[in-house]
Amino acid sequence: MSGWTDAHCHLQDTFFDEGAPQLDAVLARARAAGVDRVVVVGTDATTSAGALEVAATTDALEAYATVGLHPHQATEDLAPVAALARSGASRLVGIGECGLDYYYEHSPRPDQRRAFAAQVALAHELDLALVVHARDAFDDLFSVFASEGVPTRTVIHCFTGTPAEAEACLERGCDVSISGIVTFKNADALREAARRVPLDRLHVETDSPFLAPVPHRGRPNEPAHVAVVGEYLAALRGEDPATLREATAANTARLFALPSA
Repeated sequence: MSGWTDAHCHLQDTFFDEGAPQLDAVLARARAAGVDRVVVVGTDATTSAGALEVAATTDALEAYATVGLHPHQATEDLAPVAALARSGASRLVGIGECGLDYYYEHSPRPDQRRAFAAQVALAHELDLALVVHARDAFDDLFSVFASEGVPTRTVIHCFTGTPAEAEACLERGCDVSISGIVTFKNADALREAARRVPLDRLHVETDSPFLAPVPHRGRPNEPAHVAVVGEYLAALRGEDPATLREATAANTARLFALPSA
């Protein structure tokens, strides 16, 4: 029987900072909460290298890594990230977090689209999973998918769209990952979307250290809280928590081509 898998977290840097929770303690709490796998996600060259380091060095639980250029950093050079992607690192399982963010628009939209298309191509080239960030940008997201093709293993991480947008993602072959936002008071549309995702296409994540779920809001998030997200989702969907835990762990293993749990 498998434990919880946190399909998306950012354990690099933040948990090494002075005064921040120490990584060993964070991982120990995750293990105590029934988490046995995490996917550590990069957002630029530095954090991507850090994700690979965490995945290679931790032995508290199974850790894997992705490398990518977040849309907020879309004006940066993709070459160092691409070099990491081609490095052959043993725990490298995906490209991303990449995508489009028209809510904050920290990078110009043309730069976001260019960087995203290049990373879609990289996922195709290397046969790696694609981890997508999409906020207020689904029309352009689908346009890039139409021109570049959707990689066989693609997930929309921290989904915050409408039920119709969730169904459009599913129709294009994407999986959907749900974070602690689903527990927030104003997340009714997300809750409806989460009900509609088939169990075999669903993932759970923390996006830690961000977006701590209720009742932990206002504090740093961490992988232990993926159990909170998963149990909330199970109640929302009318499913047994153990069934949802097993299914989401298997889905994430399939998505990232991980060993069977």
